[in-house]
Amino acid sequence: MHDSSSRALDLFSPTYAMARGKFLSAASARGLAVDSNVLGLPSAEGETLAIDVVLDGPADASKMLIVLSGVHGVEGFCGSAIQTGLLGEGAPMPAGTAVLHVHAINPYGFSHLRRVTQENVDLNRNFVDFSKPLPVNAGYAEIHDWLLPATWPPGADTEAELAVYGRRHGARGLQRAIGLGQYDHEDGMFFGGSAPAWSNLAFRSILKRYTPHVRQLASIDIHTGLGPHGVGERIFASFDHGVLPRARQWWGELTDVHTGSSTSIPMTGPIQTALFEECPQAEQIGICLEYGTYPSDRVTSALRAEHWLHRRGTADPLLAQQIKRNLKEAFYPDADDWKHSVWRQGREACLQAIEGLQADCPVEA
Repeated sequence: MHDSSSRALDLFSPTYAMARGKFLSAASARGLAVDSNVLGLPSAEGETLAIDVVLDGPADASKMLIVLSGVHGVEGFCGSAIQTGLLGEGAPMPAGTAVLHVHAINPYGFSHLRRVTQENVDLNRNFVDFSKPLPVNAGYAEIHDWLLPATWPPGADTEAELAVYGRRHGARGLQRAIGLGQYDHEDGMFFGGSAPAWSNLAFRSILKRYTPHVRQLASIDIHTGLGPHGVGERIFASFDHGVLPRARQWWGELTDVHTGSSTSIPMTGPIQTALFEECPQAEQIGICLEYGTYPSDRVTSALRAEHWLHRRGTADPLLAQQIKRNLKEAFYPDADDWKHSVWRQGREACLQAIEGLQADCPVEA
């Protein structure tokens, strides 16, 4: 039992560089090729920044599970551990089935302990049609300067203004104003961008390379920061609500941002958009696996502080270090029980998806 416990903890890493190293080693031990999409920007420790792709199974598989980690960079630690663990188990894949691991889709944020990309873009708000008028989030415009005030920590008057907004619009209304996605304040929070981010374009290219033969596509997009500590909320993440009953057969209880049953909210431009746009030939079914860490006010405060640091800067190196530490802890708790819970639930959800793909009738080409 102790050996199994230790092995689970060994899947986790304290830095992106170490997480990437373990993922690449797991692929190498299996004799699986790694397709590295390198981002030529400085990293935190001098390591290479890359979206690393590993296909576990036949290249012409008609059934595929895509496992995504690091859409929100600093959230990548637990997704990376799950991917590394799955590769390490090396269970034979059912006939005609493959798992595509897309590791650290936002490597810059993962390395530098930011939730956003090098463009300060929230990647899960970036998959919109930039040739059309962009979504408007009037609520964010109202609270932008209160979220990211001139000094940190914020003064009582600033917090009082946010509290007034929260009382006027409710907790969900405040959450929506902050997190829906906004396209007007490029130095702000949850900025969706003014063009497709590098990670957006790279992911689309990956899908075009690896999914032309796929007719049934499952996806699990791994996140942290919302919900009860260590609980992996399974959030329905398919645009076709007709597959919801089947998704529940696979994964059990699911929540839905559109019915208000999820700790998350609807958002503009989620990454699942690319799955539907680049893989139109495939029947799709997917979830976001969202692991809770700490109460939402603590997570939001850590996120605000880090965005403030990026926007304003500080001459106090100790404050900067504390802000970075707090952000990492908010999305990646340094607790053994949390890590065990992450691995157990993540492994289960992936195996359920692989099993579900086998239970479904083949889709005719």
